[in-house]
Amino acid sequence: MTRVDWFSSDGREQRIKDYILLANQLVWKRQASFLAAAVLTACYFDPISIFAFYGVVVLTEMLDVLLGRQSRAWDGQDPVMGRQILKRIARNTVLSATAISFFVINIAVQQTSGGHFTPLFFLFSASVFAAMYNSQMIGILLLRLCIYAFAFLYIALLDVLRFLPPLSSVIWLEFFTIIFVLYFIADISVKFYLSYQYRLDQMKLIKAEHEATKAALEVKTQFLSTVSHELRTPLTSIMGSLDLVNNGILGEVPDNLKPVIGMAAKNGHRLANLIDDLLDLQKIEAGEIAFHFKPVDANDLVNEAVEAMAGYATKLGIHVTTVPCDEDCRFMGDRSRLIQVMNNLLSNALKFSEEGSTVKVWVDILGSRIRISVQDEGVGIPEGAKDRVFGKFSQVDSSDVRKVGGTGLGLNITKQIIERHKATIDYASELGVGSTFRIEFDRLTERGGARVGQDKGAQAA
Repeated sequence: MTRVDWFSSDGREQRIKDYILLANQLVWKRQASFLAAAVLTACYFDPISIFAFYGVVVLTEMLDVLLGRQSRAWDGQDPVMGRQILKRIARNTVLSATAISFFVINIAVQQTSGGHFTPLFFLFSASVFAAMYNSQMIGILLLRLCIYAFAFLYIALLDVLRFLPPLSSVIWLEFFTIIFVLYFIADISVKFYLSYQYRLDQMKLIKAEHEATKAALEVKTQFLSTVSHELRTPLTSIMGSLDLVNNGILGEVPDNLKPVIGMAAKNGHRLANLIDDLLDLQKIEAGEIAFHFKPVDANDLVNEAVEAMAGYATKLGIHVTTVPCDEDCRFMGDRSRLIQVMNNLLSNALKFSEEGSTVKVWVDILGSRIRISVQDEGVGIPEGAKDRVFGKFSQVDSSDVRKVGGTGLGLNITKQIIERHKATIDYASELGVGSTFRIEFDRLTERGGARVGQDKGAQAA
């Protein structure tokens, strides 16, 4: 490998970022261990030399801190800056590993009896720490471990050269033990590197799958949008023609054709509603709908929605009652989207209620919250059906779908609109008794628009 290849950041951007980030996160942890070693050994050996070498270790460690601060602006795109960072990492590694090695060797030289357990343990700890946390770049890790290996061998040979013991001496046992330790460090270094490499490959795979999913979602969104728009134009023409026929404008309709044409017109309206819901869902999920937040009076919102559904309720023979709130019940919201929410809730309540029953809508103040409730006396919802209730293209009971129709998107769209308002939606239900859907918003209390509690301000999606 050439020098240019060694210091090239191409393809190693993520490794460099991970290395610098982890090095800065662990710098104080390393310093705490070195300080503890210096204090401990200073009690038994020459404190001046101990703290002198420790001071050099601290200075070399601070180089990594400085590098981390200066490298924050690197986005991985500038290869020149990437090469400079790699060179500084290599330089800092040599200085740091050398300083630590001399710190440990100084202890070993001063320990003239009892083996060298203390300095070897410190050096072993530094090696394991490097294997665990410097595995992002195998070249830098090998550079540090090679310097540590020279320190290990120096300490291993220190007593051998000092005493020239026979092969049966425990000094040689310690020497061969150190060699085994070097093998152990090399082995775990490889394992940590392979583990990091596996995680990196997994992250690349996840990122690739994420990009593929995003691309598929964009294709799906464009397909739905195109198909929906292309369907709307001919469907509008077909429905207009059917309405003309139904109203007798084009002539008297034979009695045997009226049911067929009526069914065609009904299904045409259902298809138009499905197209509108699909377009709304696509726009909300794509973030293409801007929400314009202004103070909304909950009583006015309920009255407007109930008036809009009055004709439908009368047709079904269902009575709708409202119970307004006596206090100031304003909140921040997009009125047009909230009318859509209320229409969905009222439409569901009416469709799943029997003729002659009552749908009740009321507004409550709950401290800093405003709750709007829609209660029906319909068939109810079984337990454990919340995912289906707020899911896409789903209804709780297929028999009810055939009875009342519906796209299965209304409540999913409602939930997404409510969530964009930082509000909540939920329901309580009992089979055969009815259901109550509740939506809650943060309340406004002052004419200037200040919220009760924390002011969150208006937001736009």
